[in-house]
Amino acid sequence: MAEFRAPTRDIRFIINEVLQAQSLAELPGFEDFEQDTSDAIVEEIGRFARDVIEPLNRSGDEEGARLTDAGVVAPKGFGDAYQQYVEAGWNSVVADPEFGGMGLPEIIGSVCQDMWAAANMSFGLAPILSAGAVECLETHGSDDQKQTYLHKMVSGEWTGTMDLTEPQAGSDLAAVRTKAEPDGDQYRIFGQKIYISWGEHDMAENIVHLVLARLPDAPAGVKGISLFIVPRFLVNEDGSLGERNDMRCSSLEHKMGIHASPTCTMTYGDDKGAVGYLVGEANKGLSYMFTMMNEARHKVGIQGLGIGEAAYQRALYFAKDRVQGKPLDPAAGEGASIIYHPDVRRMLFTMGSLTTAMRLLNYDVARLMDVARLHPDEQVRADTQARVDLLIPISKAWSTEIGIEVASTGMQVHGGMGFVEETGAAQYLRDARITAIYEGTNGIQAQDLVGRKLLRDGGTAMASLLSDLTAACDAAQQAGGVPADLAGSLAAAVDQLKASTDAILAAGKDDPGAAMANSFHYMMQMGYVVGAEYMLRQAVRAKAALDEGTDETPFYEAKMTDARFYITQVLPRSQACAAIVAHGAEPVMSSLPAAFA
Repeated sequence: MAEFRAPTRDIRFIINEVLQAQSLAELPGFEDFEQDTSDAIVEEIGRFARDVIEPLNRSGDEEGARLTDAGVVAPKGFGDAYQQYVEAGWNSVVADPEFGGMGLPEIIGSVCQDMWAAANMSFGLAPILSAGAVECLETHGSDDQKQTYLHKMVSGEWTGTMDLTEPQAGSDLAAVRTKAEPDGDQYRIFGQKIYISWGEHDMAENIVHLVLARLPDAPAGVKGISLFIVPRFLVNEDGSLGERNDMRCSSLEHKMGIHASPTCTMTYGDDKGAVGYLVGEANKGLSYMFTMMNEARHKVGIQGLGIGEAAYQRALYFAKDRVQGKPLDPAAGEGASIIYHPDVRRMLFTMGSLTTAMRLLNYDVARLMDVARLHPDEQVRADTQARVDLLIPISKAWSTEIGIEVASTGMQVHGGMGFVEETGAAQYLRDARITAIYEGTNGIQAQDLVGRKLLRDGGTAMASLLSDLTAACDAAQQAGGVPADLAGSLAAAVDQLKASTDAILAAGKDDPGAAMANSFHYMMQMGYVVGAEYMLRQAVRAKAALDEGTDETPFYEAKMTDARFYITQVLPRSQACAAIVAHGAEPVMSSLPAAFA
């Protein structure tokens, strides 16, 4: 069976050469961020993922999390691995040094999330949820709340999770019914939440839940939702743990994938009510949650990337080893493996180039997040934040759609061997499927892209992106060779994306619903085109390295091949998306009763 190998050389190439992330050292707080340090951390992330987390992926999937009389039990080995994770400091990589964090750039945190998801997506979910809870409390918690919870949460000694969804309130949080009744300077929480990942487990001594609930006099709808800290164990004034709170995991979901990650139904208030502490102001809970939405969705996009990486590696190993049939390739000798079959090569090139494009996109969004947060120039911060906001739906939805595709293609490379569990290929597809659903379904991401990011500003942020894409094509023309050839194809795709953008804007002026009808295809078109621009950047940088002279010629030649394959074999998909958008809303919005009678 294939051993997971963290693609650290590829990651360092993207961080250092394509995205030139060392420029982040110019931002306040990152002055000590250096390439040597970054490279060493990347290598250590890869080692930890390979040696500690990945060996538990298969066994954790087979055993699954279990609900016992004593609570939820993680699969064998997970608790020990998590303690190693905490002791190594991985939970604190990007957190604020004031609370014990390392304060490193978000792009390094993205490397962590990428490798944890690739090695063991179930395990990697716990740190993602904790990071979201930490961010929310850093931004909206009181000083006392920060001092009480953040040091332990940043270290990873305590985990965090977010409790939003209810049986009748999935993505529509206006329907939340969980109650919060005042009780002195605290509140008593009564209700039920579902789909709470890592809501209960035995890997950490405490779990800090951030729970959406309604006060008795709250207005209806989303304007009446408040946010509460509800810890599994109450915290004494000296920081020690007190009594168990009135909350429990009443059941675990039986899921298609991520079996090792407990997905809990949480019940509050079997007795006197779970003790909760209001975060910020009453009735502003949803807005507080939205402050961390970009990062949460970005992290899910990285899960799509990580699954793609793992599925690609396993398929590549299998294709090199599996002997089946007689390839037509004259370079294949007697007993050659299936990697010499043209269609297998097509699948592997597709998997590899899509994974690279996802990594470039998601790492660059991480880089832009820090620029938007820390750049000293207010206008630069605002412009960069607009770009981040525009790219987040692509990061989340395009990456997860592509991650599922790559995992599915990995099964196809295995043939019948992929459909049985023994090879491990099927687990990646099962695990990947949830990424297009949680943290806002991909249809919601498409609506967000068109409604909140395109129509709201009249296409201003999108016009800036299109201008930058055109400039990238012009710069590649100057590089000559393969990049110049590829730039022409991308330039044509950019023109089509501009036409689609104009069509969506025109439709949305009179009827926002008409703009939404093809929002998914518009989003996918944008993903393919943006991915191509990143691949073009990769080709330009690889050509420069080859022209300068390098002792890694095969590596850089492979990067040129990767970019050429994507732009000639993957980018044309954007044409189909453009054609669908051009047909307008009528095929989708025609008479529903007649169509579905």
